[in-house]
Amino acid sequence: MSSAGRTLAAWATSSRYTAVLALLVLITAYFAVTEGGKFVSHANLENLLASVSILWVVSMGMTFAVLTGGIDLSVGAMVALSGLVLAKLFAGLGLPALVAVVLTVLIGALIGGGVNGMLIGRAKLSFFVVTLGTASLYQGLVSIWSQTKTTYITSSLIDGVGFGSVLGIVTPIWLMVGVFLVAFATLRWTYFGRDVYAVGGNVDAARLSGIDVTRTIVAVYAIVGLCAALGGVIQAGRLGASSPIVGADIPLAAAAAVLLGGTSFLGGIGGVTGTAVGVLFIGTLQNGLAIRGVSSFWQQVVTGVILIFAVGIDRLQQSSARFRIRRVREEGSV
Repeated sequence: MSSAGRTLAAWATSSRYTAVLALLVLITAYFAVTEGGKFVSHANLENLLASVSILWVVSMGMTFAVLTGGIDLSVGAMVALSGLVLAKLFAGLGLPALVAVVLTVLIGALIGGGVNGMLIGRAKLSFFVVTLGTASLYQGLVSIWSQTKTTYITSSLIDGVGFGSVLGIVTPIWLMVGVFLVAFATLRWTYFGRDVYAVGGNVDAARLSGIDVTRTIVAVYAIVGLCAALGGVIQAGRLGASSPIVGADIPLAAAAAVLLGGTSFLGGIGGVTGTAVGVLFIGTLQNGLAIRGVSSFWQQVVTGVILIFAVGIDRLQQSSARFRIRRVREEGSV
């Protein structure tokens, strides 16, 4: 894409991010007025942030994949698999809780990069087909390995990941902040972040400029796997167990959050700041609906509508950007 095209596309995604931020403020104000103390209480706001911590962490990793022009549909199954790996390492092998947590996160990164990353980056297979296949593969392994049974975990450290607090702030919120800052710094100030944007913008141009595209894609899906595994650890901490049925709704919710935040499915434009706004928008809406007594099934319907809306807006904005590019070229040729 030309520099003019990228400028127009960046403007389009920025406007979407601004619109979603404005909607977030509006729905927050609406629930604050209609639900009063139930919504704006410290306990509920803390619960809101803690409840979206898993989606937040997974969505940060998903942003890297979408920036390269891909997506990872296996993150939900990876969350479930990581929780089971944690349970087996801690309860099965008797490893110290901290060692089990660190190994679980590293295994997630290894699987993400070694399976999805290699198949997409090295073998040049479709990211959609690969991650859809690995989603089924991981979920099948979880069902076989766990025998579809919940494995309980008794550990003060792992419980602390889900419900502990530091300086009066619950641990999941600290993890959210930490993951965001690392992801933001990586994309904004490192050569790897530059490579991610370059690969998503134009993979052929990135290759010609000397960027190792395969290595970048493998690293991106390793990051996605790491974030999904960390999400699995948080999930296990909040449940106090490893459940084989968690994570089914995470891939679509994460994709919706990333798109709402202004990151385009075409890749190369966007970032984790917008994704954070997208996650908070979904979490605030679901929390407000729950307070109003709306069924969780209807909340799933709302999430689906949000995803369809986000994809539609993305397509419209890209079409508008292409139209403007043609106008610029035509005017320049006159």
